[in-house]
Amino acid sequence: MKEALKYSFPKTVPIMAGYLFLGASFGVLAVSQGLSLMVTILMSLLIYAGSMQFATINVLQANFHPIGALLLTLMVNARHIFYGITLLKPYSQMDWKKYYTIFGLTDETFSLVVSLDVPKSMDKNWVYFFVTGLNQLYWVAGTMLGILLSHFLSFNTEGIEFVLTALFVTIFVEQWLSTEDHTSALTGIVAAIISLVLFGSDHFLIPAMLGIIVFFLFQYRKIGDQVYDA
Repeated sequence: MKEALKYSFPKTVPIMAGYLFLGASFGVLAVSQGLSLMVTILMSLLIYAGSMQFATINVLQANFHPIGALLLTLMVNARHIFYGITLLKPYSQMDWKKYYTIFGLTDETFSLVVSLDVPKSMDKNWVYFFVTGLNQLYWVAGTMLGILLSHFLSFNTEGIEFVLTALFVTIFVEQWLSTEDHTSALTGIVAAIISLVLFGSDHFLIPAMLGIIVFFLFQYRKIGDQVYDA
């Protein structure tokens, strides 16, 4: 278990930098919009959904519509369906740790988990657990830092939510530079552009995700056929 923690921490350092800043941005924005300290921290502990937390600030300030909130959550987090499909095999083989790793799955955690090359001598389940836990720890710590800053600093928070987009771009660039095969990245770019042109900026995400999944299903089947023929 200690070896898994020692292995996991360095892998999460790039995410730590982003989550501390992003979490602080959320904390500052939430407090500036009138949310209490307790509600803000509980959102990072119990929702822990990045962009959905930013969206929830507006939901809490408006007249509450349960159906609207449900649809908003589904639209914002629909991509997690595909994350779950991808990680179904490794996560389903876990013990009690799978419940937390499923709850704590974020874009950045998913990107890191699927790219890890865990040594065979190490328990992958503990690695996935620690990666997930450390990332949420960074997020909550960042939120608390933002709350503290909001009490000592006064500044315009307009556009602060853009840090989420900046973090995605950073992770994309890091993955591009760390691998020679750019098929996944190029597939995502092409699918997103086509969906954006066909469906518009408000509805492109799910069609793009479906296109990516279909492409990789065909790729997986093709590779499987090649292995079988060999």
